[in-house]
Amino acid sequence: MKTIFDLRNVSYIYLGKFVALKDATLKINEGEHVAIMGANGCGKSTLLSILNGLIYPTEGEFYAFDNLVKEEVFDSLEGNEMARYFRKKVGFVFQNSDVQLFCSNVYDEVAFGPLQLDLPKDEVKKRTDEVLEMVGISSLKDRAPHTLSGGEKKKVSIASILAVNPDVLLLDEPTAGLDPRSQLWLIELLQDLAKAGKTIITATHDLDIVEQISTRAIVFGEDHKIKVDTDSHSAINDLELLMSANLLHKHMHRHGNLLHEHLHKHDAEHLQHEHEEPAKIVDALEPDLRANVSPR
Repeated sequence: MKTIFDLRNVSYIYLGKFVALKDATLKINEGEHVAIMGANGCGKSTLLSILNGLIYPTEGEFYAFDNLVKEEVFDSLEGNEMARYFRKKVGFVFQNSDVQLFCSNVYDEVAFGPLQLDLPKDEVKKRTDEVLEMVGISSLKDRAPHTLSGGEKKKVSIASILAVNPDVLLLDEPTAGLDPRSQLWLIELLQDLAKAGKTIITATHDLDIVEQISTRAIVFGEDHKIKVDTDSHSAINDLELLMSANLLHKHMHRHGNLLHEHLHKHDAEHLQHEHEEPAKIVDALEPDLRANVSPR
């Protein structure tokens, strides 16, 4: 199986003193579907930014498509050709869609990428129309992106990347801020893209979607190091791992004379709905532990 990304002891330090990623060594192969898991601030977004060539390792080496990726190479004449090849191959969907969208209307937003590929105008129009239809946003093509809802903006962001038809998709917390219907749409889209052979790498702390969108999970600890690199099923059912990575934590509650222990996901959804039990996690508990988790 062909290796697409190869990180060798990669670290990244902001402003020379704030560690964001520490000694990451991993390979990602063509056609893999990978979830990068970890609590906020553990280094997930930094890793995706390195994989997308937005920033470069402070220490270590990063190879993409068998080429060393570093700033001086990308800025050279030879590197510009490599960078152009890289941008055709890799697409990045930002967590905050407002960072990604900049055109005056949705149609131009989706057409922008194909135009940079120097395609004939009729091919650009054909590709843009097809992607708008596929993502279900043809009716929005004349709308200004800033007037759209969060879910609609996410669809436009994804469409603008799909229009370039990259082999690799990088997504940073793609379900953040989406309503349940939009989340389901996104999960099904990623599953369809996976079946089409795309390499998909998703940074998330949403435990509910991990097994639906990935077969491999790379879990980061709060020390900015990789804790575990394993299959998604094993990762999502390892309660000790999830708690040690601050993806899951315990609360103690007293009801009269009874003391109950509850498990909670550590994410924005939990902050809004503190007493919603993730049923999937509860079902994974051993019987003796499950007896201590009362339904709410």
